[in-house]
Amino acid sequence: MPMDCLVNFLLKCFTCLGNRCAIRALFSRPHPAKDYNMMKFNTVFLSSWLLAALPLLGGCAVGPDFKTPEAPTVASYGENGMPKATAGAKTSLGGVQRFLAGGDVPAAWWTLFESAPLNDLITQAVKANPSLEAARASLRVAQETATASYGGFFPSLDGSASDNRKKTSAAGPYTLYNVGVSVSYTPDIFGVTRRTTEAADAAATAQRFELEAAYLTLTDNVVTTAVLEASLREQIKATQEIIAAQKKQLELTKAQLDAGAIAAPAYLAQAATVSASETALPPLEKQLAASRNLMAVLLGRFPSEGVGATFTLASFKLPSDLPLTLPSKLVEQRPDIRTARANLEAANAEIGIAMGAMLPQFPLTASYGVSAGEIASLFTPGTALWGLGAGLLQPLFKGGELLHKKRAKEAAFDAAAAQYRATVLAAFQNVADSLKALESDAASLKAQLAAEQASAQSLALTETQFKAGAINYVALLAAQSSYQTAKIALIKAKASRLSDTAALFQALGGGWWGRTAENGEAQ
Repeated sequence: MPMDCLVNFLLKCFTCLGNRCAIRALFSRPHPAKDYNMMKFNTVFLSSWLLAALPLLGGCAVGPDFKTPEAPTVASYGENGMPKATAGAKTSLGGVQRFLAGGDVPAAWWTLFESAPLNDLITQAVKANPSLEAARASLRVAQETATASYGGFFPSLDGSASDNRKKTSAAGPYTLYNVGVSVSYTPDIFGVTRRTTEAADAAATAQRFELEAAYLTLTDNVVTTAVLEASLREQIKATQEIIAAQKKQLELTKAQLDAGAIAAPAYLAQAATVSASETALPPLEKQLAASRNLMAVLLGRFPSEGVGATFTLASFKLPSDLPLTLPSKLVEQRPDIRTARANLEAANAEIGIAMGAMLPQFPLTASYGVSAGEIASLFTPGTALWGLGAGLLQPLFKGGELLHKKRAKEAAFDAAAAQYRATVLAAFQNVADSLKALESDAASLKAQLAAEQASAQSLALTETQFKAGAINYVALLAAQSSYQTAKIALIKAKASRLSDTAALFQALGGGWWGRTAENGEAQ
């Protein structure tokens, strides 16, 4: 809070409070009609002045005003500037992906994979996922708490009614009935209530973006789990095909062994190769079952209830055009950054609240009621009771408690500021990693495709030579192993392009700002 603002206000405040007539009237007893009228006049005058003085502080509140951190001035995410496009390969999911600098991330970004079953699962997950529902409930808590904090701007009105049975030594027992209302109000002279509402609003904003982060995490998890399932199914299928081919080769080897064309070690080596390939199936099947169970839980179901839809790599289309947010706008789009900023704003307001606890308060009170010995006489003339009051409350000595609490809030602000910077840096790293991953995935897929094609040709030639007796079984086993490795690697490379594409959308914030009731859950 600017010092001149505080000083000017205090001068105005205490100049007016120096009106001795008003103060004397407030604390005098209203016996004569003249005193009563003077007290009424001065009380109304003082109350009116206090209410009129409040707008003077509209721009002044104790503590520092929050300033939104400036956006980073870097021009790109990586050392080599903004990427333009990835490499391509002539195979499914091998297309070129172009990065559109300044492009906007669509709210329903998962629809770019053009998978109707995936879209349906995400719709179900958004409706039924318990973690997302918990985040919604937490947001409602924060919003209601923030709304409740605005009650501090208004007077508090309370009603009361009582009957008291009494007895004195001079008279017998009697009952006294009382009915009344009381009003109390503490003007927000130093802006403490405003700082309190700022902190509560910031907490609600932080919770709002916690919900957006939960929404983004959920949708990304559904996509990556579906891609993982597709990859595992393709790997299982490829492994089964390899095992089938190896078993056929084993049958041929057995026939050659029976005919005396080869020695027993060749047959046993081929049998060992088949067994080794078969051992690769159970781990893949285990991972597939785990991914299905995870998908069921993401949908808010028990694993025994199943998922319904199944996925293969053919279920997806690789998005060819990828929007790439400018670095200067990333801080506005990432939910985690917005959460950190809101936490920083709340920490800033908490400093003002702590400073306000060290300043005086000026509570105003008023009451009106009636008291009588019989209920029927409550509202007859002469039974009215009323009172007006104004006070001053100034902390004088708290053993250093208030000072150190203020310093603690300042340290908390420093921690929130550091956390904000760390969140921004991590976000930029996240985007940079995702961009590099997509470029590497494309190059890897191109290389893996060439390796798979070469190993397939080599295996076909080796099998022909082995049948003709031109080579021994060692060369055949090497060719089989090479082809199996290359085929599984190609499947994984395709799946990585899909997963890392989803990761880029998540790193850029997920497009929550464009969400409507038609393309997703409106926030």
